Amino acid sequence: MISIIQIMDVKLEQSWKDALKNEFEKPYFENLVAFVKHEYSQKNIFPSAKFIFRALDECPVDHTKVVILGQDPYPTPGNANGLAFAVNEGMSLPASLKNIYTEIEDDVGVKKGPSGDLSSWAKQGVLLLNSSLTVQSGNPASHSNKGWEEFTDAVINYLNTNKQGVVYLLWGSYAQQKGTLIDRNKNLVLEAPHPSPLSAHRGFFGCKHFSKTNAYLIMHGKDPILW
Repeated sequence: MISIIQIMDVKLEQSWKDALKNEFEKPYFENLVAFVKHEYSQKNIFPSAKFIFRALDECPVDHTKVVILGQDPYPTPGNANGLAFAVNEGMSLPASLKNIYTEIEDDVGVKKGPSGDLSSWAKQGVLLLNSSLTVQSGNPASHSNKGWEEFTDAVINYLNTNKQGVVYLLWGSYAQQKGTLIDRNKNLVLEAPHPSPLSAHRGFFGCKHFSKTNAYLIMHGKDPILW
């Protein structure tokens, strides 16, 4: 129901609105909307409501070439902006993003920083999707198991059913759980430990996912990503 989306005061790009229209009519989504609306009215919730669906809004269905899955938005004030792993211009780089930038430099020779704005990736077809799209300030995973996971499963299912030749970057066990939804015969699934300081040295560093992604895209006649 589009009225539900309007209640949440969010913008949702038309191709995704069409793709996911059946989800908006399901009881879990109506319950999710009620929960999220109440949370925003009572607590400090990130990102701001207008950016809840930003990942989808900036990367339409037909443009999606790569999917990077995160867990939930940063719970630190000022960090979450609706794109997984990204922060706004001028914000200090979170540790995971620093490690992502380190791997990009080692892998493809592009020196990144100091900006954590990843909107240029989204505009090139990288869907920076968190599994849960909202979070309470200072309380990681506070909006897990409220319905967001079912919604983002639907996003992956739609892509898997309707597109092929998509690269999925699954970092950490949480993201890798969604790997069961993906047909690996018609897409490329790359898995590695999470880029957080706790696990990056266990195989995220040296995974070369950024060069492997571009090699696959070029092989399938698509433009590589300018990381």
